[in-house]
Amino acid sequence: MKPMERMQGVDEETVAQWRRDFPILEERVYDAPLVYLDNGATTQKPRAVIEAERAYYEHDNANVHRGVHLLSQRATDAYEAARARIACFLNAARQEEIVYVRGTTEAINLVAQSFVRPLAKPGDEILVTAMEHHSNIVPWQMVCEQTGAVLKVVPIDESGALDVEAFERMLGERTRMAAITHVSNALGTINPIRRLVAAAHARGVPVVVDGAQAIAHVPVDVQALDCDFYAFSGHKIYGPTGIGVLYAKAERLEAMPPWQGGGDMIRTVTFEKTQYNAIPWKFEAGTPNIAGAVGLAAALDYVSGIGIEAIGAHEADLLAYATQAIQHIPQVRLIGTAPDKAGILSFVFGDVHAHDVGTIVDRCGVAVRAGHHCAMPVMQRYGVPATVRASFALYNTRGDVDALVQALTRVREVFGA
Repeated sequence: MKPMERMQGVDEETVAQWRRDFPILEERVYDAPLVYLDNGATTQKPRAVIEAERAYYEHDNANVHRGVHLLSQRATDAYEAARARIACFLNAARQEEIVYVRGTTEAINLVAQSFVRPLAKPGDEILVTAMEHHSNIVPWQMVCEQTGAVLKVVPIDESGALDVEAFERMLGERTRMAAITHVSNALGTINPIRRLVAAAHARGVPVVVDGAQAIAHVPVDVQALDCDFYAFSGHKIYGPTGIGVLYAKAERLEAMPPWQGGGDMIRTVTFEKTQYNAIPWKFEAGTPNIAGAVGLAAALDYVSGIGIEAIGAHEADLLAYATQAIQHIPQVRLIGTAPDKAGILSFVFGDVHAHDVGTIVDRCGVAVRAGHHCAMPVMQRYGVPATVRASFALYNTRGDVDALVQALTRVREVFGA
């Protein structure tokens, strides 16, 4: 393999310093050093996040809102400060535009059921792309079943790039929502969100963006994107599981009814009538994931301290290096070769099933994802049952890529490929 020049801005010592922030990278797997390349599924957590959650439970643990005792006040302050931190990270106009959810899936379901379902009528259309995760397909299929609306799918080309002109043509008078991934979890394709939003808005169509795979890799400025909704999960950006965010323009939230009923999303309740809380709290029924919000704020502080641009440059270098290395392995076919990609490398290995590849690679200490990646229509588009996916994060190195390549050599030995 011909050596590649390292991209400017991130040196090996800096990456080594980042790696020291993640305790789990000291683990060994089958007596080999852990090489973690499954970041598209979930990222590992830095000490700053782990310590923030522990400090909350050790010093501030109490239920939020309406409590008059000191711990409740401290917990509430931390919880709402985290909301303000998230708003700043996304450049939202107001912190009230940030709704806490469990993750991207719940956020999209909230938009589907609270915003689109009340508006949709038989024959109306919901526009998605052919590269969507199931979480941005199934909720819209459910709305279609409930209302008689029709799901329309924008095609992708052989490289995995979206047919933007087809998207623009398919926007119509009956389109009630365009639901678009920012970065494909199965292909790594980065979609031109600003152009897509502008085209949709020119036709009066609102847009929800699935940002799960983008949030840790590319800068996200919701005001610049001008999207109506943006969803992401905390665990994709070095934060805890079970916490996520729905950003929505304030006027959209004001017009939407609550999705769930219960405590904390109300002002007053009688048996005759309930008055709902103001935004965003009318969408946050029940005791929330307070520690998760605190941990997510710590994760955003950590990422901001490094800089999304620096992380993106480092991951781009890894992707280029890995792409060149993988292409030199006989019988490997890359799935997803769009010119604008984030740090995701999907491939198939001859006739060897992805699960078998993933299992053998795991025995070499390398963690990758093998399967359909909750994107079965993508697999059908390329005529494969599954792919192997290596996905990169700030703490990965070229040495990790080399370990993957070496593990794939073992696959060739086992299967005679």
